[in-house]
Amino acid sequence: MKYIKLALRAVFFAVLLMCITIFTAVLVLNKTVSREYKINKGDTFRIDSAIPVTAVFPGVKADESEFYNVGDSFDVDLKIFGVIPFTTANVTVVDESYVSVLGTPFGMKIYTNGVLVISAGEVQTVDGTANPSKDAGIKVGDYIRSVNGIDISCNEDLSEIVAESAGQPLSVEIMRDGKKKTVSVTPVRSNEEGLYRIGIWVRDSSAGIGTLTFYSPSNDIICGLGHGICDSDTGELLVPEHGELVSAEVISVKKGVSGEPGELKGRFTLDKISNILLNAENGVYGKTYKSSTASELTEVALKQDVKNGEAQIFCTVSGSTPELYSCTVQKRSNFFNSETQNMIVTITDERLINTTGGIIQGMSGSPILQNGKLIGAVTHVFVDDPTKGYAVYAENMLETAQNVAGQETKKTELKKAS
Repeated sequence: MKYIKLALRAVFFAVLLMCITIFTAVLVLNKTVSREYKINKGDTFRIDSAIPVTAVFPGVKADESEFYNVGDSFDVDLKIFGVIPFTTANVTVVDESYVSVLGTPFGMKIYTNGVLVISAGEVQTVDGTANPSKDAGIKVGDYIRSVNGIDISCNEDLSEIVAESAGQPLSVEIMRDGKKKTVSVTPVRSNEEGLYRIGIWVRDSSAGIGTLTFYSPSNDIICGLGHGICDSDTGELLVPEHGELVSAEVISVKKGVSGEPGELKGRFTLDKISNILLNAENGVYGKTYKSSTASELTEVALKQDVKNGEAQIFCTVSGSTPELYSCTVQKRSNFFNSETQNMIVTITDERLINTTGGIIQGMSGSPILQNGKLIGAVTHVFVDDPTKGYAVYAENMLETAQNVAGQETKKTELKKAS
């Protein structure tokens, strides 16, 4: 009887341990496995995971997935060790995509749709301090689109209207989180200047240098930076009214050290590349004016095909000619669920480390290659270790580029129809 109890107890704890293991595996996989994948026609769909995961296709085996046609989309069951189901994922069959990898510097000039509120403060008046904008509910990060029905396109527009208000209430249209709102603001006279003020500072434009990632010859879309252009004070993604990408060249390098990011210093040239069509979380996108012919094309890797290990970064640290440097990539634990910070890049090439210290400002958008395919682009540097930084999947950037091209096609068709 004693041995039976011991055996039952052993079985109980073994089952409990197995349940805990499965539960833990499911938690881990839910963070590291995507719910949406693309697969090239003819390829076998596999998921690279520390915990073995098998994809069970509807009606066929995983190794028969090449029988699907481009454009087909279907759900697959994902099973741990091919036995224990834990979720489903949607898989879409696509053609292989090819782009021209760039790695060249470019300049950005962006003008916001309205003016962005970047700071607020008190106005000193004869009656004490006042902040009309705060009282009206205007916040840092808001865009002021119009005042009394007059469109605001620059700082001077707003200053002039406020100065000429004579202290009368102004009807101010703002944009916040994509929604319009109208508030009433009453300017007050400043003791210091004798002018009417509303207690805010605004910005209407931004400029900088980055690195172009790729050009897509199938739709003439060019993109770079790997992350959006954000306001330096608010950290908010700038909403462009208009802007342009221009060619640039690197003239000097400020080397990065721990605690102090380095910087590529460059100058804009007169060559305009394109207007900015989209400032997105994963980069800036435009349509080239000239129909370029890319002599050498590189396949864009799908995210599940990216492997931890050796890779190369293609970047420019002098003039306008890029070079290849060695690095390694490590997929983050939640790499599939992030829009931009999918991988950690570590610079291993001593030439680049000696020149820049690793990843520095201005290198954002630098293409990353692995096994002859474009897998991503640099986005940010680690402040405490400039040899490391984040990178975004090239697949994510390509998808955004295709969406931009689709929107431009619709606009063209609507113009023709009208």
